[in-house]
Amino acid sequence: MAASEQDVLRRIDSTKKTSQITTAMQMVSTAKLNQIQKHTFGYQVYAEKVESIVAHLAKSHLISANAAAGEKSSDSSDSISATDLLQQRPVKKVGFLVITSDRGLVGSYNSSVLKQTEDFIKATGHSAEDSVILAVGATGADFYKGRDMNVVYEFRGVSDVPTFNEVREIVQTATSMYSNQVFDELYVCYNHFVNRITNRFHSIKMLPISDALVKSQDEKEEQGKKELMPEYETEPSEAVLLQDILPQYAESLVYGAILDAKTAEHASSSTAMQTASDNAKDLISSLQLQYNRARQSAITTEITEITGGQAAQE
Repeated sequence: MAASEQDVLRRIDSTKKTSQITTAMQMVSTAKLNQIQKHTFGYQVYAEKVESIVAHLAKSHLISANAAAGEKSSDSSDSISATDLLQQRPVKKVGFLVITSDRGLVGSYNSSVLKQTEDFIKATGHSAEDSVILAVGATGADFYKGRDMNVVYEFRGVSDVPTFNEVREIVQTATSMYSNQVFDELYVCYNHFVNRITNRFHSIKMLPISDALVKSQDEKEEQGKKELMPEYETEPSEAVLLQDILPQYAESLVYGAILDAKTAEHASSSTAMQTASDNAKDLISSLQLQYNRARQSAITTEITEITGGQAAQE
């Protein structure tokens, strides 16, 4: 067998093994996607209710820094302060909490969110000098560190199906930094899962909680069925109510974004591995055709040589 034919056979064998790996990885990513979708669906109901309540409280003018000040929640001393979430001041520095993956093999998922975050930073009139990065995911942390961006916090090793307790550290750190004036506004930037093929970049203002939430709720109600705004009677006080509900809203915002981003990540990984498997099959088909032609040419040459030898003997 000619050396070129052996090389083609080696490439076919190698590509088949690669195809087996990418197919297995696709199956794993699809299983993770199905698992996190079930988890996310149930959580979205809770998150939408919390957002709706906070928006209605804002409409009722119950949300203010004065209302949140004073009384504390019955939770532990390290709980998030509602006053910190409402505190507004002149914007000198802006924080961007960017959610990426901890690994590769996810197609254009990471490059898309990083590029669009950069575009969003520029669109809001900010630059590297007046921006700080809170990176959730190793890819984003390494990307911004490599470009000398001011990375004030990084969180690596997010689970494939994140738990709520994982998010508490992120929210508490972000709130503490906001309270200590590390930044004056905070946006959460991530890829939103649309379907198994499509992701869409989202940027949500997390801190301070402001009238933007009311506008967002108004838009949702206009698109759907118009709801009557409930009237609230607070007991024992507005301060205790807000001290409980506002931290839940902040945690649900970040946790929901991480769940959404992880769902988009698994979908991108599944699609990327499927594309790799399809490309491997196409390459195998092309190499097999190349081998068959080379083998046919070699057989034809052998037959010609045998026929020529017989003719020479006659």
